Amino acid sequence: MSTIDYTIERTGAGEAEETVRPAELDGVRSLPRISVHAFCESEAMLRTMERCGQDRRMAKVSLRVSSASIAAAANMFASAPTPNLLILETSTEPRGIMDELAPLAEVCDPSTKVIIVGSYNDIPLYRDLIRNGISEYMVGPVGMADVLSAMSAIFVDPDAEPLGRTIAFIGAKGGAGSSTIAHNCAFDISSLFQTEVILADLDLPYGTANIDFDQDPPQGISEAIYAPDRLDEVFLDRLLTKCSERLSLLAAPSMLDRAYDLERGSFQPIIEVLQRSAPVTVLDVPHAWSEWTRVLLSEVDELVITAVPDLANLRNTKNMLDALKKLRPNDKPPHLILNQVGLPKRPEIAPDDFCEPLGVQPVAVIPFDAQLFGTAANSGRMIAEMDRKSPTAETFSQIAHLVTGRATIKKPKKAGLGNLLGLLGRK
Repeated sequence: MSTIDYTIERTGAGEAEETVRPAELDGVRSLPRISVHAFCESEAMLRTMERCGQDRRMAKVSLRVSSASIAAAANMFASAPTPNLLILETSTEPRGIMDELAPLAEVCDPSTKVIIVGSYNDIPLYRDLIRNGISEYMVGPVGMADVLSAMSAIFVDPDAEPLGRTIAFIGAKGGAGSSTIAHNCAFDISSLFQTEVILADLDLPYGTANIDFDQDPPQGISEAIYAPDRLDEVFLDRLLTKCSERLSLLAAPSMLDRAYDLERGSFQPIIEVLQRSAPVTVLDVPHAWSEWTRVLLSEVDELVITAVPDLANLRNTKNMLDALKKLRPNDKPPHLILNQVGLPKRPEIAPDDFCEPLGVQPVAVIPFDAQLFGTAANSGRMIAEMDRKSPTAETFSQIAHLVTGRATIKKPKKAGLGNLLGLLGRK
């Protein structure tokens, strides 16, 4: 991933790739800013570490991978400081491993953590290594999920407050209705589950969250972006606007008094504080493709793409799914919502035909309803506030369950609107 600073020193790459199920990494949180150097003897371990470096949970990690032995590591660090973590692969027999590690122990910084990947399942060896300060011993071959879990166990404090879930909504095209869906889902998550939710409007020049919730906050997300040194939980709390009992808004300025030329990591400090401040953060991401959107979309926990069933949306959705698969190789695909379906007199692509080239089924099909959505927008209210029992309100409720992990997509017996196109689609 482009957000990771790492180098690979290797010769002769194999083509076989490990298959990783997203569920294997669900409990692994993002690693802090640490330096890691892996010394690999086998081609399989080289590929495993390379895949680790491409995972979004390693975005802050400075990773270096070398095709070299433990002896080479000892020679290297005789004249260089050791990183926060060393990952060492060895095929040496158990009785010789401690002797092999001795030269490295003489030059290794006391604060450096060490993971050994060996070839022997030997309990006395494991106990001996742990007793001598080795953080973890793993029996190879190991998978990417094994390595990430081991690193997380060392550097992520188990007693720390759990990080909140980040859910990003983005439209396949301007006007697809992604913001409206994001705002309604944020409201439903806070009210249905009685949990604190922060809605962050990332569309600085044109954001509509303040209008949709009938708010006029004097401060918002731009103060956080342009004063990162001041940013902490206390400062963030002053920037938030209460929309309901458990929903807070970090509003966009929605003004054109400056050019918003943001750098690739502009939102990362804000996201980190938001994750510590609320169990759920909903990110309303503008329809754009820049360095900062690519970084942000590569790192969030859940992604929702909203599309209208026409040709431009189909092309854009396909391009986004392909790009995000490369950015998030070990995560499940983004959720797809088809919106504004059935607009009178507009030629549109049938949902089956829209989804077939994408290889995904929509989690929701929302029919066009100008009266309902227009009235809600003009009155500064959410759909659930207008009519909690309406089919559209129920659809938003089901989306809220899905993106928070409280429901799963059920494969329809038969594609098409008649079978609701999955768990959430409603006519």
